[in-house]
Amino acid sequence: MDYISILSMHQELGLIAVFLLVFLADLFLPERSRPLIRPIATLLLVVQLVGNIIPDEVILFGGMYHSTPMASVMKNILTLGTILVFMQSNDWLKREDTRHKTGEFYILTLSTLIGMFFMVSAGHFLLFFLGLELASVPMACLIAFDKYKGHSAEAGAKFILSALFSSGLMLYGISMIYGTIGTLYFQDIPAGLNGNALQILALVFFFSGLAFKLSLVPFHLWTADAYQGAPTNVTAYLSVISKGAAAFAAMVILVRVFGPMSSEWSQMLSIVIVATITIGNLFAIRQTQLKRFMAFSSISQAGYILLAVLAGTPQGMASLVYYMVVYIVANLAVFGVIASVEHHTHGKLERADYNGLYQTNPKLAMVMTLALFSLAGIPPFAGFFSKFFVFAAAFNSSYYLVVFIALVNTVISLYYYLLIIKAMFITPNEQPIPTFNSDNAMRACLMICVAGIILLGIVSNVYSVLSDTAVKF
Repeated sequence: MDYISILSMHQELGLIAVFLLVFLADLFLPERSRPLIRPIATLLLVVQLVGNIIPDEVILFGGMYHSTPMASVMKNILTLGTILVFMQSNDWLKREDTRHKTGEFYILTLSTLIGMFFMVSAGHFLLFFLGLELASVPMACLIAFDKYKGHSAEAGAKFILSALFSSGLMLYGISMIYGTIGTLYFQDIPAGLNGNALQILALVFFFSGLAFKLSLVPFHLWTADAYQGAPTNVTAYLSVISKGAAAFAAMVILVRVFGPMSSEWSQMLSIVIVATITIGNLFAIRQTQLKRFMAFSSISQAGYILLAVLAGTPQGMASLVYYMVVYIVANLAVFGVIASVEHHTHGKLERADYNGLYQTNPKLAMVMTLALFSLAGIPPFAGFFSKFFVFAAAFNSSYYLVVFIALVNTVISLYYYLLIIKAMFITPNEQPIPTFNSDNAMRACLMICVAGIILLGIVSNVYSVLSDTAVKF
């Protein structure tokens, strides 16, 4: 192989360059200039995104690294979501107990993003596993970032223990694949699959390990505690960015690698989807703490995302990526409001604390309302179209019963999302959250999220471009 061809991995190399520049800035900037790390990290990531905006296909190392145009689009979406998280984190990183760890936050976050890039572009199980671990270990550090405050250390411990167990399961499944076929290259495995008992067991173990990352039932029990204990900005990152990378990788591997065993994994996936959406919705109704509420909402949303995976078609891939970009802007809008309220009220996170929020902070209440309507799938917001497309993809692949159960569950989800809207606009409160002003970065982030919620449902060219790109994924 001509080593100069490694330069064609421009998205990963660009992100590694951003990582190194932020690391050097954190290392050498004097104490009085340390606040400059925040705009530097955000600006560098914007440059990396703009410089790699055009998708292309790159195959390296004999197929071990395979970045398709769709994978390039997904990596750009993950980068955009990370930029929004950085913008939301500005106020939080100015706090007395976190401002000396600003550089650590950006370095750890960029490390996880590099790992996700390799997950998305993997053409070999070992590269995929290395990317997964590179994403998971720094994520545990991020969750435990506020280790002396709240339950952050406990959340980090629960996450890393779950991650270790899931990684062990996945690696065991990968070893079974190698034992029965003799290769770990994605392109070579399908020819050796015959659906024997060991290969089915390998599929189950591999999918179980990935299901932990996606918070799928019954592998979801760590989610609520990790979401509650982690800093709110880290919870936002965990809920959308890592989920997006894992969902994309799940579809690529199930369809491209385990395609000959689709009858086996489609049955398993159907059961998991129904259980995930239903249990996530039912438990979300019981939550009064907003971060735990969003944890179970995230679990149910993962079930909807898997409808696109279940379809296993280019239409399914296009709907999955579209769903993820809509989910990112809607979920980050919710977490942006939660983070802003938490910062200015010193930790108010109960639903009852939001009673009468519209009286004192009407703009934040409207942002939260639009985002929750989108998550619930209410027209004309983008969330309606994202759900429609994943339903259509699964329906066109003849999974009628699964789609029907998912449709019924949208009614349940609408109920618990409306509970928060009711609290903000209808439920009276003698001492509502006082009026406050968010910082400029947070305002800009929320404006981008609201624009995405509205425009992604109106501008039909977005889904058309994704459909054209997904012809070969």
